[in-house]
Amino acid sequence: MPNAQRRHFNHKRTAITAALTCLVSLPAAATNGMNLEAYGAKAGGMGGASFGYDNGNSALMNNPATLGLRAEGSNLGLGWTLLSPKVNTSMNHPMAGPMNAKSGGDAYHMPSLSFIRKTGQLTYGVGMLAQGGMGTEYGSNSFLSNGTGLPMRSEVGFGRLMLPLAYNVNEALTVAGQVDYVWASMDVQMLMPDGSGHVSFSNSSDFTGRTKGNGWAYKLGAHYKVSDTLSIGGAYHSKTDISDLEGSGTFTMFPNAMFPQGGQIPTQFKVVDFQWPETFGAGVAWQATPRFMLAADVKRLQWSSSMKTFRLAMDMGMGFQEGAIPQNWKNQTVFMLGGQYMLTPNVAVRAGVNYGKNPVPDNTLNPLFPATVETHYTFGLGWSSGGGHSVAGSVAIAPKVTRTNPNMFGPGMAGTVSHSQTTFRVNYNYSF
Repeated sequence: MPNAQRRHFNHKRTAITAALTCLVSLPAAATNGMNLEAYGAKAGGMGGASFGYDNGNSALMNNPATLGLRAEGSNLGLGWTLLSPKVNTSMNHPMAGPMNAKSGGDAYHMPSLSFIRKTGQLTYGVGMLAQGGMGTEYGSNSFLSNGTGLPMRSEVGFGRLMLPLAYNVNEALTVAGQVDYVWASMDVQMLMPDGSGHVSFSNSSDFTGRTKGNGWAYKLGAHYKVSDTLSIGGAYHSKTDISDLEGSGTFTMFPNAMFPQGGQIPTQFKVVDFQWPETFGAGVAWQATPRFMLAADVKRLQWSSSMKTFRLAMDMGMGFQEGAIPQNWKNQTVFMLGGQYMLTPNVAVRAGVNYGKNPVPDNTLNPLFPATVETHYTFGLGWSSGGGHSVAGSVAIAPKVTRTNPNMFGPGMAGTVSHSQTTFRVNYNYSF
């Protein structure tokens, strides 16, 4: 390789490595960190509490042992979740004064489909759902684009294909195991905070991102009837083992001393070792009266091992160069409390509350992936219309939380993110 070409190669590699080293943090986020506060409309109306009672096919994402609490027969389930966040980022620029950017990303759709069958002591089936999805859409004209006219957006999605098996050991005890095939995807369009350029790997799909990976996980569950009115349950969800998220995009390099012309460079990207965390929890359900049931769960999300760093690698034709940025998420304990009251034998009303302290330190808070909401107030309805048909709906309201990163836009340049959201769920089930 000629000396001039070698110097150009080395300068380019150095620029890429420096840009990656300064890469802004990119955690994913939804409600309890990046975990939804509930799965299924029944649990969704009861603050997410689900470990100790029969909450339908959504037990695939809660405690698979509760699948064994149903009567013999088959059940087909359809579901839909709409996550509707409101995110706003602001700063007080020392020269330009107050600046504000509102995210246009206000609708993230998550469908589900399941089939469960119970015969004798065994319950088994298959289910598929979009586990989580969120992002922000600041466009290309907000102050976050810094006058470049380049878009600033993010979108993260996880999904699972789940194969459960529950076994009624006796009239009191049910145990379960489950294998999950997991896939993940991510879109990112953002400026490098060192001013070197703009990263872009993104597509227009509502259901999958530009970079993709897949892998496996498993769940274990147990449920025990202490008495006719009191039950306890627990579940363990393993950390996922997903391949690196890979895809193509571009890096727009801004003009600098080494590259006076700048330019857009086709780039291969890898989001390295991006995993869903290990989760475990326990709960209790108490049938206080024939009409009123109370349920309470506690759940632990091990963010510190899966969100310790964010690692992005880029290949512009010279091999992958990787940057690792500290995230330092804290482990999160989530408390869930809910109640159900039967207005009639076929109509249920539900309410609950869900609380989990924000796991993201202020010094890694990022406007592209806010994760600040902590409390959710939930309400729901259920209706069995006869003939094996039933419908449930719920809404979860998370009031606005505002957090400030003192160095979000550089040393001493604070940025503030406010985040509130509403989550809607609808489930239809047919038993036969």
